[in-house]
Amino acid sequence: MTTNKPSPLPLIATMGEPAGIGADIILSSYQRSKTHALPTYGVVGCAVTLRHRAQLTGHATVDIIAISDASQIADAFKRGLPVIDVPLETEPQPGIAKSDSASRVVEWVDTAVQLAFAGDVSGIVTGPIHKQTLYQAGFKHEGHTDYLAHLAAEAGHQADPVMMLSAGEFRTIPLSIHIPLAQAAQAVTHTAIVTQAQVIDRDLKRYFGIAQPRIAVAGLNPHAGENATIGVEDRDIIAPAVRALKQGGIAAFGPVSADTLFHEQARETYDAALCMYHDQALIPVKAIGFHEGVNTTLGLPFIRTSPDHGTALDLAGSGEANPSSFIAALEQAERMAGATLGTRSLASSPAI
Repeated sequence: MTTNKPSPLPLIATMGEPAGIGADIILSSYQRSKTHALPTYGVVGCAVTLRHRAQLTGHATVDIIAISDASQIADAFKRGLPVIDVPLETEPQPGIAKSDSASRVVEWVDTAVQLAFAGDVSGIVTGPIHKQTLYQAGFKHEGHTDYLAHLAAEAGHQADPVMMLSAGEFRTIPLSIHIPLAQAAQAVTHTAIVTQAQVIDRDLKRYFGIAQPRIAVAGLNPHAGENATIGVEDRDIIAPAVRALKQGGIAAFGPVSADTLFHEQARETYDAALCMYHDQALIPVKAIGFHEGVNTTLGLPFIRTSPDHGTALDLAGSGEANPSSFIAALEQAERMAGATLGTRSLASSPAI
């Protein structure tokens, strides 16, 4: 007797900044799906822009199929790139980001989240946005991550967003994100460390099938403070937080001197590294897998991944943008969705 294993629903991607490489990498990825097995996905974006960019980047053979409903993605994907068409008012010029497209960029994200909450897609892969143009148009959020958390809260769900960067099985999490380095030490608090580690522990279990995630907690100061002779934060804040995590049943250890945390043998001792500031987390991921890096937001009531790069305005329309990070983001979102099959329904589950 054979048992049919359920498959994840299609993914939905947002086009991101229309003057950037979002359209390029979406098209390149679909082209690659003709010769390599890739997740099935649709796009929320502008069909006209995608057709125009296909001509510029050598993907003119990709059929852009406008659809009206996510239920059409799987069938349309066999013939072309399915697009839930939310058109731009003005066709963008590649490489020149303008704020007049900002409202559509936000609307594409809104639509993708609505599809996730309706249970119509298994996860969201967001294209890179150009925050400066969004700010010029009145966007009040720091970026994608906190806007997604805002949308989750508006829908009645708890959201504790945690940014995880990964290259293959190597994962890092920055405790603080886009703040000046001069303020990073003030962001290292007992509550922040414990709260983020709890989200990491829960979601590595839920989405990555790791029964007992091992979390390495990096030190803030050189040599993890060297017994408080090089700063007291490691002794007075980080070490007590790690003890609290252990007492709560989480397999955390540290603080570990960051200069010994990322070599090959060290990486075998943990499943994720909780780092104390932005560059401490991002530099090793980009050094190990620059073109395959993925940004995953843990702590949301839906799956969200993104390529770990920006809009690359200088490459838009050139045909030279590397789609590897976007493909890795698609594949990670599909794996995460597969891990939850039979246990998760956004449309019916209570808020987390």
